Amino acid sequence: MSSTTSTTSTATTVPPAGTTGSAGDTVDTLRFATAGSVDDGKSTLVGRLLHDSKSVLTDQLEAVERASASRGQEAPDLALLTDGLRAEREQGITIDVAYRYFATPRRRFILADTPGHVQYTRNMVTGASTAELAIILIDARNGVVEQTRRHAAVAGLLRVPNVVVAVNKMDLVGYEQAVFERIVEDFAGHAAQLGLPGFTPIPVSALVGDNVVDRSAHMDWYTGPPLLEFLESVPVGTDPVDAPARFPVQYVIRDGDDRHYAGQLVSGTLRVGDSVTVHPSGETSVIDGLDVLGSEVAAAYAPQSISVRLADQRDVSRGDMITAGVDAPALTQDVRAAVCHLADRALRVGDRVLLRHTTRTVKAIVKDIDGADELVVNDLGRVTVRTAEPLALDEYAVSRRTGAFLLIDPADGATLTAGMVESAFGAGS
Repeated sequence: MSSTTSTTSTATTVPPAGTTGSAGDTVDTLRFATAGSVDDGKSTLVGRLLHDSKSVLTDQLEAVERASASRGQEAPDLALLTDGLRAEREQGITIDVAYRYFATPRRRFILADTPGHVQYTRNMVTGASTAELAIILIDARNGVVEQTRRHAAVAGLLRVPNVVVAVNKMDLVGYEQAVFERIVEDFAGHAAQLGLPGFTPIPVSALVGDNVVDRSAHMDWYTGPPLLEFLESVPVGTDPVDAPARFPVQYVIRDGDDRHYAGQLVSGTLRVGDSVTVHPSGETSVIDGLDVLGSEVAAAYAPQSISVRLADQRDVSRGDMITAGVDAPALTQDVRAAVCHLADRALRVGDRVLLRHTTRTVKAIVKDIDGADELVVNDLGRVTVRTAEPLALDEYAVSRRTGAFLLIDPADGATLTAGMVESAFGAGS
């Protein structure tokens, strides 16, 4: 069985810089999310991953052993390591996103443990929005189910660079290769329809520990890596420094006659002397000075928080975006986007909303919802929105920071919908 993997370029160092592993290599950080339908064994998989990688404190393990014994279980129920909320323990489900931090000599990990229930799709979107890898669990007995397809759709929607399909509970189907291959083939068909470019399938048994941290002795037909080995070796992200420079202005600081523009450089590099453009006004200037942590520097790199001084007095305010180079964002008032609706209040065609993009918030109207009149909580869909003022947008496939936005209820400020820009058109119209 050959696996298909969607990966990105060479790994980059994540602060704290200079941390080294046992072999002297720089240790980077992988952010990944888990998703699985109810009873697919996601909590057990995460618990097994933490336990077998020796990332569980002794008192935590003892507490799990006591709780398991009180339930009449002979072996520790590793799912209890992750289902930390009382409601989760009582119902046997994951409700909210929980972030776990662990490390091996080769890499640090930030795990977003997300719910599997359809009513918590919005929580999965939150957890996976910054992930560089998603693990989608499938129960080998049930194969691909509706929630599997939904999780794949979310991973595709959020452009998660790497997807692992962990076919779990292989011990309950006799470790049969044919079962695994049939599920992988089925998932591949759905993945192609959803625009998911690639995935890596791994057969596992979270309960027993097969192919989670250690290679399974029961599946010699599988020649790929166990899950943790794959997580340790998959390339991590792309360096934001290599992307076009994008600097959304968060604050304007006045110092006498001088103005400093403060915020986070979300991508690219800015240097003193660079020619820049201010959006949406289109005014141009030159960078006269850069400050990082109160000290003047010759250059600033994403994702540093900086302040910028321009050679000319320009009308720059919060929400404007300063860019450098010829690869400018699209300036538009019409946006087509893939969305996940987050609020209990429905989103309808004709609704007047606020659209928040980076540090800029503008009035907008929902012009169209593909194939529907409204979106209700946890719905995935596509919308067209028209804004009252031009926005400087990138497509989400190009930049997850400057290609994302929120729709907000103007009446009470509640977040309604998370959007990922697919195209920007009608520039300035």
